[in-house]
Amino acid sequence: MRRRYLSACAAAPSYPEVGATGSAALPPGYAWLRRRIHLGRGAAVLDRAGAYVLGWGAQLGSGFAVYPPPARIAAGGTVLLRIGLPGLRLPRLVIPCRVVWTVEEPDRIGFAYGTLPGHPECGEESFVVSMDAAGDVWFEVAAFSRLAAWYARLGRPVAAVLQHLAIERYLRVVARAAAAA
Repeated sequence: MRRRYLSACAAAPSYPEVGATGSAALPPGYAWLRRRIHLGRGAAVLDRAGAYVLGWGAQLGSGFAVYPPPARIAAGGTVLLRIGLPGLRLPRLVIPCRVVWTVEEPDRIGFAYGTLPGHPECGEESFVVSMDAAGDVWFEVAAFSRLAAWYARLGRPVAAVLQHLAIERYLRVVARAAAAA
């Protein structure tokens, strides 16, 4: 695993639009996905959900392992996300990613990571907790991607369903963490 991690650290992102999830318009030429869920109201909910997101909580709570062991997210950090396929002990899919931006503002907390060579897709995904002017707190996942690996292209419908399921899990686990007192 260490060898794959060092290789990922030396790699450049596998797409040119690095950081594009930080803007309202996602780039053309990709499949887009944007989902959000209401978490509650007030600064305490924002802080709790934001800390969870910045601690890799959405990924860890959704069944992914993070290598190296999770630390607080920082822009430029490289990780390998690992997940086993349902019902199979091996192989575990290894997904190399780089954190491309972070945000920690009074009303907005989150980050985005982008794909590196070896990822089954190419693109970017953001995870942002925000509080609107009325005090309502939201968690949003935005992504743009296209299939990169041969096995993902071969199983295009399955890959699309898996991405959708992962995002739904992210929404559920962050909502659960935000509700915890």
